[in-house]
Amino acid sequence: MPLNTLRNIIFDWSGTLVDDMPGVLAAMKGVSAELGGEPLTEEIFQQTFRLPLDDFFKERWPDASLGDLLFAYLKHFPSDDPSAVTLMEGRRELLEKLVRSGRRLAICSSAPRSHVEAQAEAMGVREFFDEIWAGVLDKGSELPRRMEAWGALPGETLYAGDMTHDIEAGKAAGVFSVATPSRYEPVDSLLKAGPDLLLPDLNRLADVLGDSRRFIDVFPVATVGALIVNDAGRMLLVRTHKWSDRWGIPGGKIQRGETSEEALRRELREETGLEVNDVRFVLVQDCIEPPEFERSAHFLLMNYTARHDGPDESVRLNDEAEEWQWVGLEEARVMELNAPTRLLIEACAEKGMV
Repeated sequence: MPLNTLRNIIFDWSGTLVDDMPGVLAAMKGVSAELGGEPLTEEIFQQTFRLPLDDFFKERWPDASLGDLLFAYLKHFPSDDPSAVTLMEGRRELLEKLVRSGRRLAICSSAPRSHVEAQAEAMGVREFFDEIWAGVLDKGSELPRRMEAWGALPGETLYAGDMTHDIEAGKAAGVFSVATPSRYEPVDSLLKAGPDLLLPDLNRLADVLGDSRRFIDVFPVATVGALIVNDAGRMLLVRTHKWSDRWGIPGGKIQRGETSEEALRRELREETGLEVNDVRFVLVQDCIEPPEFERSAHFLLMNYTARHDGPDESVRLNDEAEEWQWVGLEEARVMELNAPTRLLIEACAEKGMV
């Protein structure tokens, strides 16, 4: 397989991108002290720890429920200690190189979602990832389903991890598997799992894969977005880091198997918490290498208007946006809008839609 055809890169989190062994070990020791059993030392933990995580839990604490074990783990994890989880040296530069090459990045981790999201934000790397799949206890069964929803074909996808379970999950999903040793599992154990590639220094991954910026031209991304209007004729605008902190409209990518309107309603629900009606198509925009966007991209923007009949305060943003406002047409015109949103608003004004 030509490695430069791999356009989707999925990373494990713990031990692959971050060193969280101090935090995980402290949490596991806390669980052991609370629930009993053999005292857990670092040596015993490294010798016995394995994934799927529920198998490890059942082996050490067979009488405890998975829910109780996860609760105890979260309680004892030293989230306030900055030394508990640190970004590995060179990983930020690796992620930057991969994004510049036009590849899409995701995380698939058994670590709790609240931990991974908070840690990625605190380390300033959250923006590099299109998707974060965390709290995934059995990656072998979950990874294929998550990839399908993301629109990632197995022949175009790589999964990199530091444990046997990661390699087995990659094989189950039919993707190219990369193993990198960590404090969780040594090289000889990883080799027995038969990865497609073993990289003692994961920071070399971008160089090994080579440049694939041509994917940006060959595969433009189809997206949907809507200018939502309330009963008073005011428009909902959201401000995001992705568009250089400029104001724009909520929306996102069309997933495989969705119609454009289904994708629009789903994205609006996920990003604003709103249900809409009276959805009307306005225009398609060719958005090629937008200078305001956080990285190199080529979008086909399918733009709509939609109505929201509920209270204005019912907006509930997810983590993709920082702020929202309901504004009138003249207010919007003097705001720092991203270019596609300004074009959409003026098109709607010309057609009498706002």
